[in-house]
Amino acid sequence: MKRLEKTTLQLRAVSVLRRLKASRTYDELAAETGLSASDLNRYVNGHVLPGVERAGEIVEDLGRATLAAEIESRIERNEDGYVDNTDVVFDQPLLDLVAGVAAETFDFERPDAVLTAATDGITIAGAMARHFDVPVVYAKKSRETGVSEFIDARQRLTPGIEITYSLPASALDAGDDVLLVDDFVRSGSTQQLLLDLADRAGAVVSSVFTLIAVGEDGLDTVRESTGAPVVAFTRLPEASEPDMYPRT
Repeated sequence: MKRLEKTTLQLRAVSVLRRLKASRTYDELAAETGLSASDLNRYVNGHVLPGVERAGEIVEDLGRATLAAEIESRIERNEDGYVDNTDVVFDQPLLDLVAGVAAETFDFERPDAVLTAATDGITIAGAMARHFDVPVVYAKKSRETGVSEFIDARQRLTPGIEITYSLPASALDAGDDVLLVDDFVRSGSTQQLLLDLADRAGAVVSSVFTLIAVGEDGLDTVRESTGAPVVAFTRLPEASEPDMYPRT
């Protein structure tokens, strides 16, 4: 591990501890982490950084659980069952931390590009792209008039309803290794379209990552469409009503 990577990991561990400390005393945090209250005080207040090995343990053992709990606490559902994740996807510092923790937790390899769908997926995809220092490209439901060539993917959701996403043909090169990222998956339809776009561009999807998944059906649908690993940072229970959680 290079020196910059080590320092980044150490700072990420401090960020995780600070989020935990916001709702705990040092004694409570010590009981939860197994670290001494005096060490935690020094880490949280920036006097020293945890060692690289300890930082890795903090990020892997506490990071995902801490951030997943915070994400779940910010999600709201109205009386009709619609999911509002605005308080998550609008918080760029939170997503920047999630991206680093997810990369460590799921052991993603550095891709050539991150692919997502406009619009809510852009913030988490951008965070992941910054983590790896690679471009982020996103498909849209409309075409830009100044772009001359597009790749399209279409899927019929129900009789009479079809969804289309378009990607500038120059956005991905043949052979590119792509990390597919989205903020939300329920049915898996959007992610299937993104997989189709990557395939049409001649790119190879190495992993599929979603910030939030509702149930397992959508994840299973995506897994059936690709041989790449498909993972979710956090999951919500499936709704009892069939028309609830309409996000795709």
